[in-house]
Amino acid sequence: MNHEDLAFTPLHEQARLITRGDVSPVELTEIYLDRISDYDEALGAYLAVTADRALAMAQAAETTLVAGSRRGPLHGIPLVLKDLFDVGGMATTGGSVVLADNIAERDATVARRLFEAGAVLLGKAHMVEFAFGGTGINHHYGTPWNPWDPDVHRLPGGSSSGSAVAVASAMASVALGSDTGGSVRIPASFCGLVGLKPTFGRVSSAGVLPLDPTLDSVGPIARCVTDVALVYDIIAGGDPFDGDTLSAPPFVPVEDVEGEINGTRLCIPRQYFWDDMETDVEAAVRATTRVFADLGAVVDEVSLEELDRLSEMRSRKNLTAVETCLSYGSLLEERGQEFDPIVRERMVDGFDVSAVEYLEARRFRDSLQRDTAAAMTDIDALLVPTTPFAAPVLEDCDDQGPEYWRVNGMCLRNTAAANLLGLCSISLPCGVTDEGLPIGLMLIGRPYEEARLLRLARAYEAATDWHARRPDLSAFA
Repeated sequence: MNHEDLAFTPLHEQARLITRGDVSPVELTEIYLDRISDYDEALGAYLAVTADRALAMAQAAETTLVAGSRRGPLHGIPLVLKDLFDVGGMATTGGSVVLADNIAERDATVARRLFEAGAVLLGKAHMVEFAFGGTGINHHYGTPWNPWDPDVHRLPGGSSSGSAVAVASAMASVALGSDTGGSVRIPASFCGLVGLKPTFGRVSSAGVLPLDPTLDSVGPIARCVTDVALVYDIIAGGDPFDGDTLSAPPFVPVEDVEGEINGTRLCIPRQYFWDDMETDVEAAVRATTRVFADLGAVVDEVSLEELDRLSEMRSRKNLTAVETCLSYGSLLEERGQEFDPIVRERMVDGFDVSAVEYLEARRFRDSLQRDTAAAMTDIDALLVPTTPFAAPVLEDCDDQGPEYWRVNGMCLRNTAAANLLGLCSISLPCGVTDEGLPIGLMLIGRPYEEARLLRLARAYEAATDWHARRPDLSAFA
């Protein structure tokens, strides 16, 4: 197998090669570091490359293997972390120049769990400043280039922009991102990848820069469903440093994503998700129903009145802006001119929300989450488009004016539903546009039923080959 094929090989297959001794952790790490050197100047996925640390971690993983010990499927696998995860001794900037000197004292819980599992850190990935945006635009450090169009700079999706670009271009085997309103699933959709948003509280946020601590979820971005499941199994579970994980139901690892889906009920909501949809995106997503039906699933359309209330929820005062003011308000007041203008404009809205308005909105959201969980008792998953369009052209919406706000809102519209409704969700490739750009299918499942969601996603993936496509990177070298 040549180096490019090995770099694009899914994580679980790389793990088998490492276990058999066909490739070493050091060799695999060197391949990815070489690719970063070759492509990242053009693609801009990495904010910081930790080459020396990566090689030392790879050598330690290799030494452990030679001694006859293997820590699991991530042993020796090179990955990248979005730059809001603490890694001891490194800056956690959150994509902002304001936090350029924010050196972490210790690893975030999820980073520690990955490193203890033998994973190798290649570096930190670019992101939208403070994770507050769905397009992927960052005016401080630059916007990563979506590798699916070598001629035109298209949006990578945000806020986990660099994480997705790194995996899509095989400059990392897998990446970790965060998702408050779609920040894992939007870039996964735009970049032709799989992205999982677990239920809030399923994965620890300790040591992770917050955006909205009442909605933030940590999730993996990978080339296939099996890889996402492997990473999820490692990072999920209770953490004494994050009380939200302790109030969640006990975590049960996903033992098998290859299970049957015969008799599973999938529903297409008639409301909310389909407005202003590009024709080829809607056609590709609706075509997935035939695949699921052939696999034995029951697919029908439903009306959920909760989705009408969701529209009302989104029209209320921005709760996330309030939460960001709690976390970054003093920085905003002292150094506001150093913030990315589009992020600053969204954040300052939080200062205008009264305590009564905030509490009313929280109560409304809590009630909506309870009612949605009850309404989905006999629904295994909702089937909708991840975004209403494929990756837009950066220049068309980077004017910081009305078109940016329209595109950003539309990027987030469908994905934010799962966060606001308290559900788990996954995006996976289901087609391409006439221009060859990836289209994302989103499955939304009941709270804490990630295992069922992963099996549904894997069944579709096994029956299609959209996940196996690669972008042509020759123009970026």
